Amino acid sequence: MRNYFQFLLVLLFFISCQKETQNNIDISNIEANFKVFRFEQDFYTNKGQNLVELKENFPLLFPDETPDSIWIAKINNPDEQELFQETQKKYNSLLHIEEELSKLFKHIKHYNPAFLAPDVITILSNIDYTYRTIYTDNLLFISLDVYLGDDHPFYDDYPSYIRKNNTDERIVVDVASNIINSTISLLNNRSFLAKMIHEGKKMYLLDLYLPSKSDPIKIGYPKDKFDWATMNEEQVWRYFIENDLLYSTDTQLNKRFIENAPFSKFYLSEDTKSPGRIGQWIGWQIVRSYMVNNDVSLQDLLSMNEEEIFKNSKYKPRK
Repeated sequence: MRNYFQFLLVLLFFISCQKETQNNIDISNIEANFKVFRFEQDFYTNKGQNLVELKENFPLLFPDETPDSIWIAKINNPDEQELFQETQKKYNSLLHIEEELSKLFKHIKHYNPAFLAPDVITILSNIDYTYRTIYTDNLLFISLDVYLGDDHPFYDDYPSYIRKNNTDERIVVDVASNIINSTISLLNNRSFLAKMIHEGKKMYLLDLYLPSKSDPIKIGYPKDKFDWATMNEEQVWRYFIENDLLYSTDTQLNKRFIENAPFSKFYLSEDTKSPGRIGQWIGWQIVRSYMVNNDVSLQDLLSMNEEEIFKNSKYKPRK
């Protein structure tokens, strides 16, 4: 039995490497020009004397109704200064992040030539993990204080399923996810199956946009949770079928299997061993299966009805 599991893990690794090779494309001739502005450095080293200039350079970050006294108090707040100093220890230079963002933007432009790389503004959000990154058409905001490392003491009170993704390698994944969410069409079908496949489309775009990132990093699972998902894919699929969940429109299924959570809720004793968002994982595998078994363009996939994707996916969960 031990040899069997060793073989299975090696096989999964080989399949993952194959997918990475297939998705690797030549981006050497693609241009993706953007600038990086270190707002948090300019703001927290400002003692008030250059506040007017700072407001002119970053008008979106300074609401008109907020008096300067509020900003000066914020700059001089000891807790915020400590957060700033800790952030600078890790992100005094952003060269490695800029390189990853450049590769991401070039991959997106390969698949969508109309895409324009946004300028990047780094900020501190007082560790608001709800808004790790914010993307608009021409600007990208990155909250660096959310990515200090999963073992940083600032995150001691955060649940582990949140804390585990507070790492620098997640920055480019969160940016890519933000861009994907802003461009992919809204879902009209309310069935659980359609929601899973809709999430699967987003994950498949991550495969294309971030070919060098591993599956656990892309979906945000630690090793034990990722291993559980791969080993129990068939059992999860069987549970969905046997409980008539695929075409259910019960919105509680979102919280149980699609939204971010410490674990998925099957209402079984083994629940805590599972990762959250297992429905997203299943949808990802269905979309991958569809793209392997059908010769269609990415644009066709994104515009295609989720039901049609499922019917033609030839999806068979791993045993």
